[in-house]
Amino acid sequence: MRLSRITAYASSLLLATGLALTGAGTAGATEGAAAEAYVALGDSYSSGLGAGNYDSGSGGCKRSTRAYPVLWANSHSPSSFSFTACSGARTGDLINNQLGPLNSGTTLVSLTIGGNDAGFADVMTTCVLQSESTCIARVNEAKRYVDTTLPGNLHKAYSAIRGKAPNAQVAVLGYPRFYKLNGSCVAGLTENERAAINGAADHLNAATAKRAADHGFAFGDVAPAFTGHEICSGDSWLHSVNWGNIGESYHPTAAGQSGGYLPTFSGTV
Repeated sequence: MRLSRITAYASSLLLATGLALTGAGTAGATEGAAAEAYVALGDSYSSGLGAGNYDSGSGGCKRSTRAYPVLWANSHSPSSFSFTACSGARTGDLINNQLGPLNSGTTLVSLTIGGNDAGFADVMTTCVLQSESTCIARVNEAKRYVDTTLPGNLHKAYSAIRGKAPNAQVAVLGYPRFYKLNGSCVAGLTENERAAINGAADHLNAATAKRAADHGFAFGDVAPAFTGHEICSGDSWLHSVNWGNIGESYHPTAAGQSGGYLPTFSGTV
């Protein structure tokens, strides 16, 4: 059963404006990481939107102390750590606003980027508020953007990172699948809509992984870590639609950051 159309319509403006796509190791490993000069870039999946405990100084960027970059830095004690990821960031925002800490001494960079370029916030808004056919049409529109326009945007962003940090290891992380199909949900989207959204996440990840490889960057696929923890799984590491705090909808919880993103990132560096 779909969400009440009356309730959804009344909340649509709030959703449209608020939703933003807005390792433990041995002592020796920790000592080896101490020389790292680490810069964390990206969008809300890197800033930690949805994990709570936000740094008040980060404003609308919603940088959380529970985000995977902070968790990694806390456990590895790099020589320096700069956290410029920002909720809602697109590739252009990353290029224009986040690269200041990068330099020739930077040894490690992490990021998630591309979901906002592809319009995934609007995809989710459309799918929650409108018909199944309209939802799937919007998903397909986003996939066409991923095929035609996003690779060029990623190339610009990755080239800018490499230009400012020529010696850094760069880890690009992807996005989780949102839904467990045939899971525990008894309301909300249809199974066709959930499958289409999952397919779009896979499509985005494939395009991102290819472009990362073209630049010699590592790609961390978080989908395996989130398997069994999607929305409708009964043990979700992702927020579903949250009318009380709409901006956190479809973002990882603190458990998603620590159990999904952190080990995936740690496995790439």
